[in-house]
Amino acid sequence: MAQAVSPPNVGHADPAVAVARHAEDVVVGDRIVRHSLASRAMHWTVGTSFILCFLTGMPIWTPIFGWMAYLFGGLQVCRWLHPFLGVLFSVGLVWMAASWWTQMVMSSRDREWLSPAYFARYMRFQSTDPETGKYNGGQKALFWMTLLGGLALFLSGVVLWFPTMLPEPLREISWILHDVAFIAFFLLIIGHVYLAIAEPGTFESQLDGTVSKPWARLHHPRWYREVTGEQRK
Repeated sequence: MAQAVSPPNVGHADPAVAVARHAEDVVVGDRIVRHSLASRAMHWTVGTSFILCFLTGMPIWTPIFGWMAYLFGGLQVCRWLHPFLGVLFSVGLVWMAASWWTQMVMSSRDREWLSPAYFARYMRFQSTDPETGKYNGGQKALFWMTLLGGLALFLSGVVLWFPTMLPEPLREISWILHDVAFIAFFLLIIGHVYLAIAEPGTFESQLDGTVSKPWARLHHPRWYREVTGEQRK
């Protein structure tokens, strides 16, 4: 359903950015509010906590990255801090799941993204499905893989946090699971960041919450029509 908001009187501030503090999926002038402040805070909580987990975890993983420990005061500080950052990361994922769960249900069209050929076309900017909603199939797949990877990191991390309380075979499995889940998660993040930067306007939407109408029409045409009320041509 189309929903337009009259620009509030906010002085010299961008009216669309002001609306994005509390609303989303609305049109404000020539901008569309895509992410509310709460949504952006959730996104950055997950991202920032993962980066901190990465920086504290790498010197624990291998001496090759021991220099990272000095960023936090030494290896022992990293060993103490890392699991607490992992808890913060897990809380962020729970917040993300609660916020986006219903929006990330994959349709039959979304599952086409699981095809390597379709994904390759998208990476070359050669594929735009006119029925793409607010989140495309790739973003939905990333959401579910993120939750799965986060669950693996959390469960294995708890075992490694309290190693003397659990049997040795479980500890050995947890070491492997934690390493594999981290590598997979890291690759997902690299791809996510690349696409956010490669598509102009995408990264900026996570800063001020808004996108331009041409951006929305190009990347998420069905969502654009739902928000603006424009009919499909």
